[in-house]
Amino acid sequence: MDILTWSTLSIAEQKDALKRSPLIGDSGLEQSVRAILDAVASRGDAAIAEFNQKFDGFNSAKVGELRMGESEIAAACVRVSPELKAAIAKAMANIDAFHSAQQFSPIDMETEAGVRCELRSEPIEKVGLYIPGGSAPLISTVMMLALPAKIAGCEQRVLVSPPPINDAIIYAANACGIAEIYQVGGAQAIAALAFGTETIPAVDKIFGPGNRYVTEAKRLVSQDGRCTVSIDMPAGPSEVLVIADSDANCEFIAADLLSQAEHGPDSQVILVTDSQAIAAGVNEALTRQLAALPRCDIAASALLSSRTFIVDNMLQAAQVSNQYGPEHLIIQTRFPREVLKKIRAAGSVFLGAYTPESVGDYASGTNHVLPTYGYSRAVSSLSLADFSRRFTVQELSAKGLIGLGQAVMTLASNELLNAHKNAVAIRLASLEK
Repeated sequence: MDILTWSTLSIAEQKDALKRSPLIGDSGLEQSVRAILDAVASRGDAAIAEFNQKFDGFNSAKVGELRMGESEIAAACVRVSPELKAAIAKAMANIDAFHSAQQFSPIDMETEAGVRCELRSEPIEKVGLYIPGGSAPLISTVMMLALPAKIAGCEQRVLVSPPPINDAIIYAANACGIAEIYQVGGAQAIAALAFGTETIPAVDKIFGPGNRYVTEAKRLVSQDGRCTVSIDMPAGPSEVLVIADSDANCEFIAADLLSQAEHGPDSQVILVTDSQAIAAGVNEALTRQLAALPRCDIAASALLSSRTFIVDNMLQAAQVSNQYGPEHLIIQTRFPREVLKKIRAAGSVFLGAYTPESVGDYASGTNHVLPTYGYSRAVSSLSLADFSRRFTVQELSAKGLIGLGQAVMTLASNELLNAHKNAVAIRLASLEK
């Protein structure tokens, strides 16, 4: 990776050096995705069948082929090895434990005498779970989405994934209580979840990461007047930033960088260190480890848009990280929790030499669906709360309205909203009688 000294760069050069992959923001991307959305919105299953054939070579022209039947699911589950089933069970246990601990606690209080206010939570009724397939079927993403949806109590949980769906994805979905599995991926899957088709039901909220077409489709349907659907977050190509001091292990760092670079050519990895020796050592380790990876070509492409920054100290390292706002942040320093105190923007943080990003991706218990592309400065990582909607309740007694009424009428009058004022005044008048 290119090595740059942060303090020698101008502000403009620093911003330029932190830019994401040039593959993001293709000028023709929105137009291409809109065409797919329009086709699915107008022609439903027929359009899905065409896109399945065009993009995945999958023939789903016959009615019923989009949804997997019980016998297909059972057969796929049988083909999964006992070793993988055991690993899935272990990961599920930790994910379940961490997300179950996030259960909402309702608030019910009197803000003043006779004025009762509540904050309640209800599960979102229909959720769509997008599971990437392609060259790296993300079994773990099934658990990260399906388990919180189940714990939250979402009544209808619909899973979509590019065909042919990997057996382990099907097994994990079944283990997590998913009954509806549809064979469709890409922007067309997002369109189906947003608009609904003859076979695939429309949902209230769409979850899950994906490539730039999926990310763009999620953005567009969340703003489309033809449907009413929300999305979890902007979750696009994967990225990691590693903060390392002179005590860090170069081999560990290189392995962590490559673990994200292998996701796709539009992934990005960043190293921030105060040590020239670490920067050089990591580049040497990257060369050695890259050569041994089956997905070395993909990782090598990602490294073209990745770089190392030499900083003056760990405070400046934290500042660089906050400016970038990484999806994953690994802090491999002598005192990682001291650096953590300075972190303000990251999707998920991994502390110490023995906490690779991989554990969060699979089995530590935290969720791996995270904001990318700098959105971690304002968007949180996925949690149980995302599968619910919160709403308030208020109830006033006559005494409560008498005590609060005059303030409400004064505010309404000053906003020139006399009907608001009258709704209080007419009640107060009835109480006087």
